[in-house]
Amino acid sequence: MSWKAIRSKNQRARLYVYLPASLVEAIDLKVGEQVSCELLDRGEIYLVRESVPPTRAKQRAAKTAASG
Repeated sequence: MSWKAIRSKNQRARLYVYLPASLVEAIDLKVGEQVSCELLDRGEIYLVRESVPPTRAKQRAAKTAASG
């Protein structure tokens, strides 16, 4: 994951976050989707989606003996 801040004259800085494709696909995040961040501490940031799409799965995955 990487971050890029763009600072334009007389405007607030905009922050762009580049996420791994596998994570984006897992949470069904769309290009240009608005998110906000909450700073938990200096080492941890919490990503908050403004609106979450409905889950695509029709049922939960079956538990196996190995998964508990």
